[in-house]
Amino acid sequence: MPTPDLTGLTWRKSSYSDTSGQADCVEMAICATTPAVRDSKAPEAGHLTPTPAGWRAFLADLRR
Repeated sequence: MPTPDLTGLTWRKSSYSDTSGQADCVEMAICATTPAVRDSKAPEAGHLTPTPAGWRAFLADLRR
């Protein structure tokens, strides 16, 4: 699977994130083919791009 182009995406921080910037939190963005997730404290460290099916399964597990 090719790596999606994430240039120019709008990253959104979790509403559960600590506003002081000291706690663990994530940001996500949606590109044309897949969601993208990264560490908000270290965005330069890279990102994860799960498949849409993998993302749906992850969200389903969170809702349990």
